Parts: sequence; structure tokens; C-alpha cells
Amino acid sequence: MPHDLYLVRLIHSRTRRAFPGERLWTANQLWQGATVRFLRLRNLEGCDVYLHPYAEGRNAGYILVDLDDSDPHIIETMRAHGHDPCVVLQTSPGHLQAWVRVSLTPLPPAVATQIGKQLGRAYRGDLASTDWRHLGRLAGFTNQKPQRRRPDGYAPWVRLLHAEAGLAAGGASLVEAAERQLSPASRPAGTVARSSQIVIPWPSSRSTGRTLLASAGADLRFESASVPTGPPAWFLPPASAIQIYHRWMNRLRIPQRFPQPDWSIVDKWIAKELLWRRMPPAQVRALLRLGSPGFPGRHCDAEDYLRRTLARAMLELERAPFPARHSTPHLDSS
Repeated sequence: MPHDLYLVRLIHSRTRRAFPGERLWTANQLWQGATVRFLRLRNLEGCDVYLHPYAEGRNAGYILVDLDDSDPHIIETMRAHGHDPCVVLQTSPGHLQAWVRVSLTPLPPAVATQIGKQLGRAYRGDLASTDWRHLGRLAGFTNQKPQRRRPDGYAPWVRLLHAEAGLAAGGASLVEAAERQLSPASRPAGTVARSSQIVIPWPSSRSTGRTLLASAGADLRFESASVPTGPPAWFLPPASAIQIYHRWMNRLRIPQRFPQPDWSIVDKWIAKELLWRRMPPAQVRALLRLGSPGFPGRHCDAEDYLRRTLARAMLELERAPFPARHSTPHLDSS
């Protein structure tokens, strides 16, 4: 679950009191021996160890699904529906927690909570554990709940069953469905509904691809007609956009291959990678606008340049999609 910061909370299993203070740690800090020893000692004293990716007042794009008393094949069912988890934990025998990454950018609390409820209802999860910042258990420690004790009296370990960084295939559709279901009053102040946005789950057939491409082209031309009065619901901080853009530059080995790159070509390549991974076109556009070192460059009409770049990227994907891969693409781009 690649991210910049994680909120770790320690809650005593019997008193339900939180250990004083809330701790924010990076992944590297969590790996340190001193940190692990501190958490182990608190766990031994009866504290459960919880965490979630931290994004201040927003959800980091990861949704927790608490699958208590679930069907043993429920994870396969989630994958079949495009809701493939990036992390699956066994919190005690017969009890699972799954983290599903639905967005590369932070989500408003109302949208994240709505997605949690959708997934909870679809897979018979615990609907009391669907709020936007619900904590999941940290693997490698014990579940101290008295009712989860094993027959021998010991607390069961929280085991990691699956971990693969990636965006759920149907993540963008979940975000769009949640935004549609929310009433205007539930949206952040100063925003308008993006009803014209079209999310493109990239098709396998060429004829369907042409139809979706035409629809997407219309969206890219006319989306600007509804101008938000404040930050949009998928607001992307400039620092995050720059970080994501540079990570993709490194993954594509742009600095090593092209000492003086043509930024318009680099923008198109990165747009193709993100669109193929089902990032909504509006989010790709925002990332290029904020993260590209060459933007707007020599282009006098910046919005027209972004529209044409995304249209070219979509057309190239429709003509020659990336080869099919056996697993969900890795997306270490937070």
C-alpha cells in the first residue's frame, strides 16, 4: 500500500482506550527495529495495532472492507468484479480484511465512505466499518479481542495473505458511482457536479474502443463548460502531481534514454500509462497540468494542448493496447 505517511493507533482491547497520542510514520520508519519493538511491547500489553494511509482530511484512495464471517471464496469474487484488493489480511480464523485501492489521488470523505458502503453491501462486509478513515489491523501482531482467542487461550496472529501494489480494475467506476449517488448537499463546498465526465474502462474490442474514444473526445472538449468555483472533488496537490510524474519518468527511464526530452512526447507516454490503468481522463489531465516540467511550454492554448495529448494517448491505446499482463499492474505512484 505505497503512500507517504501512515497513521498508527494503539487501542487497548479490554478498556478500548487509545494509547496516548496519534503517531504518523513513513514506511521506512515502520520498518525500523526500534519501532517494531515498541509496537510489539504495546501489543503484548493488550493493545491492538491499527493503521491506515494518512491524507489529512481526505481518504488516501484506499478503501477498507471488513469481511467478518465471509465466504472463503469472497476474494476471488471481488477480483472477478474488478474490485481486486491490494492487501488481504486474516485477522483471526474465518475473518478477513481487504484493502482496495480505488484512486491514485485523495478522495473526499463522503465519496470514500460511500464506496466503503457499496463494497460492504456487495460482499456482506461489516457496514459499521465503512467510514472513510476506518482503521485496519497491522499484520505481524496479535488480535487481542477476547472473543477472538484461540481454544488454547492465545491471541491469534494477524496474517498477511496477499499483497500486490495496484489499482483495482473497477476503482474508477466505484468513484464515479459514489459521486453520482451523493446528493449535491454532500459535495464539498465550492464544487459542481462533474456529470459530463466519462470514465473509460479500457475495452478489449477495437469497435467498442472507437465508440468510447468518441465519447471521451466529446468529454475532453466540453468538460471545461462547467467550471468549478473551488478545488474539484478529486483535487490533486501540486507536490503529489510532481512526485507521481517523476516516478513515472523514472519507471520509463526517460532521464537515462533522453537527456533533453521532448516534454510533449513524455506527457503522452505517461498519459497512456495512466489511462491504461483506468485513471479517469480528468485526473490524468490534472496530473499533467501540475506535474509536467514542460507545461505549458511553447503551447499558447494550454487546455487545447492537454485535450490533444489525451486524445492522442487514447487513440494509440485503441490502435495498439499494451500487452495483457498476468497480474494487476504495479502502481507505486502515491
